[in-house]
Amino acid sequence: MTHVVRDLDRPGSKMHKKEVVEAVSVMEAPPMIVVGLVGFSKTPHGLRCLRKVWAQHIPDQMKRTFYKNWARSKKNAFKKYSARLAESTRHFDRNIEDLKKYSSVVRVIAIAQPRLIKSMQRKKAHVMQIQINGGTIPEKVDFGLKLFESAIPISTVFQESEMVDTLAVTKGHGFNGVIKRFGVTKLPRKTHKGLRKVACIGAWHPARVSWTVPRAGQMGYHHRTEINKKIYKIGVSAAIDKGNARCEADLTDKVITPMGGFPHFGTVRNDYILLKGNVTGPRKRVFTLRKQLRSNPSRACQEQITLKFIDTSSKWGHGKFQTLLEKEKFMGPRKKSAFAK
Repeated sequence: MTHVVRDLDRPGSKMHKKEVVEAVSVMEAPPMIVVGLVGFSKTPHGLRCLRKVWAQHIPDQMKRTFYKNWARSKKNAFKKYSARLAESTRHFDRNIEDLKKYSSVVRVIAIAQPRLIKSMQRKKAHVMQIQINGGTIPEKVDFGLKLFESAIPISTVFQESEMVDTLAVTKGHGFNGVIKRFGVTKLPRKTHKGLRKVACIGAWHPARVSWTVPRAGQMGYHHRTEINKKIYKIGVSAAIDKGNARCEADLTDKVITPMGGFPHFGTVRNDYILLKGNVTGPRKRVFTLRKQLRSNPSRACQEQITLKFIDTSSKWGHGKFQTLLEKEKFMGPRKKSAFAK
């Protein structure tokens, strides 16, 4: 996380047209690659997978998901499929026609690229289905086919000042008692058989413990959805723009990674997204963004965001400098710089 400075544009608020400092989460978001297309037909028991077609070339990071041990495997996944597709597209075209004719829902199969995030040390791709909306079924199928084997940056899906929902797994805390898990008040000191407990877990009848009574158990590591999180900025990778943290009132060429790197994460090398506030889960945990499902007509949600400053000082302590150049200019020649020469 870091913090930003901006002018609040909210008529009626006491802080209207005044500078505010707000906390933001920096989420690294490498482009996703479309590797397949799947169609579903509606049945009395729900959606049923009708046809599934794959791209000609499947990346190794996708093939790794089909093996428990990639190094010892023969790496034959999709080899016959690619060879057959190169010889003739007859079977492929027949599946596409079935998708256009019988499908009710069309989704693309896309993979994330965790290997681009060096701090994760993961080579196996995360795979998910993303639904295509808008237009007729044949138009959806044609749109999905055009995306095959192409990298989709986050800027083509989401826009700045947009509201999104986040889906992720929370930070795990293991097995915990009722005091930490539910915030129950501790019992007095002289309590019999312990004091970090619930004194009465229920009446004699009904002769069972209700689900509303706090009990010890698993705390955290739950899948949770947070709605209506605002996007403050979508930045490109540092390889394309050396000043991807530049703002309206701060024209310094600096990258989003603070001095010394983000604690327990490292350097942000790819495209990134700034979300207001915190997000679910610990560092390096994968998360999902989606378009908001519940629209909020409040002024805060409709507000257009213009950042004036993004803090890039060190997060390991009390950061004083925004860039290394600024630090060297203030500190002057030092002992280690003399040795470096």
